[in-house]
Amino acid sequence: MSLVRSFVAVDIEAQDVVRRIEEMQMEVLKLGLDIKLVERENLHLTLRFLGEIPQSNVDAAIRALAQLRFSKFQIKLADVGVFPDLSRPRVLWIGVSQGVEKLTELADVVRRAVDRYAEHREDREFTPHLTIGRVKSGRNIDKLRELLGRYRGVEFGVVTVDKVKLKKSTLTPRGPIYSDLFVLTLT
Repeated sequence: MSLVRSFVAVDIEAQDVVRRIEEMQMEVLKLGLDIKLVERENLHLTLRFLGEIPQSNVDAAIRALAQLRFSKFQIKLADVGVFPDLSRPRVLWIGVSQGVEKLTELADVVRRAVDRYAEHREDREFTPHLTIGRVKSGRNIDKLRELLGRYRGVEFGVVTVDKVKLKKSTLTPRGPIYSDLFVLTLT
């Protein structure tokens, strides 16, 4: 049985916001970090990672998502941070400074709709963030700390959340390739 690695997300498609993110990523590249940056076409906010699931679960998740009704809204992307913490950063992210409540509500609605089709239970609370890079080692982490200080409170712009997508993730040696399996348009 073939499995489909999939997740539900909101893509970041506002070109002015994407441009600002890429400008920041170019600064990150100059730091000499051991980091894999997220490509512009892969920038998204994950609402629920489903994991590697059978096609029948993908089909059921699509049917469940198609039933959802949610109004479009806006979020503002601002600030930069790392997970899990500065002593051992693994994920470089941009936060959500406005629209957090609506985004969290959307994530809850999505999770309730698709949880039963996921590979694993999701016990972690939803933490809205946009992953922009994955840190591979501790090389030049002091420079990353300086950059985080410079970007504290910096705004990247406003994004209209008007689509929720069920995406397939194909892992390759050069990074993941995402494709849309289903798109729900918010009204």
